[in-house]
Amino acid sequence: MQWEGISEFVYVAENESFTLASKKMAISTAQVSRQISALEKRLNIKLFYRTTRKVTLTEEGRIFYQHCRSVLDGLEAAERAITNLQSKPQGKIKLTAPVTYGEQQILPLVNNFVKQYSDVEVSAYLSNRQIDLTEDGYDLAIRLGKLSDSSMMAKKLGTRTNYLCASPDYLDKHGIPHSISELNKHSCLLGTLDYWHFSEFKKEKSIRINGRLRYNSGLSLTDAALKGLGIVQLPDYYVQSYLESGELISLLDNFRAADDGIWAIYPQNRHLSPRIRLLVDYLAEQLL
Repeated sequence: MQWEGISEFVYVAENESFTLASKKMAISTAQVSRQISALEKRLNIKLFYRTTRKVTLTEEGRIFYQHCRSVLDGLEAAERAITNLQSKPQGKIKLTAPVTYGEQQILPLVNNFVKQYSDVEVSAYLSNRQIDLTEDGYDLAIRLGKLSDSSMMAKKLGTRTNYLCASPDYLDKHGIPHSISELNKHSCLLGTLDYWHFSEFKKEKSIRINGRLRYNSGLSLTDAALKGLGIVQLPDYYVQSYLESGELISLLDNFRAADDGIWAIYPQNRHLSPRIRLLVDYLAEQLL
């Protein structure tokens, strides 16, 4: 049969031993050896270099292993998918998210999720620091903006819009800016970065901003803007309600930067648990 010997081949390749492979598969070493020999004969290639001390892949064997491993991963994933349909998600999920976005958007949805799945436990740590998921033992992180860690798997959950805005009182006193260059004449409210982001002629543009207030708190910057202390650039979840009520006015809309992505990231793992996958899918469904 076409599949005969594939599992034995992968076990030997990963353990570099016929004996260890046979123990893990709970079959005899002789049976493993027969299957590998038959596979090599059928393919008409040598898959392993064999010595009394070590078994290593040939170049052809290495290429064949990569494809076989992917095939077996797919079969295992298919089996888990069917099994998961018949079982409730359960167990612990450890996640991290930015502080304000986590408080306002993510954790209320997580609460809905655990209300629906009573056998799931969640431990959440909110921090604006980018935590190393693998080192600190996290299953999942919510990240905003551009991603930099290519070693992680990522799923887009939604987008956020950054608004430039100020209070009507401030604009009455200081005027409305009509171009990016006019911002240097205004009182700007700064966060942790010295730059604000815009789009001009369909190209991203970052400009350095100066101001007499600098906070590492979006809520405090929002409060300063509401009290007429200057112009601020903040994501929608800080200012959307105030824009709708008229307490803040959106500025330079024609120069607004493209929306940022909202992402769920998790370590590369072909055995991603059903509870984590289900939570990620649930967040995407609610936030897109």
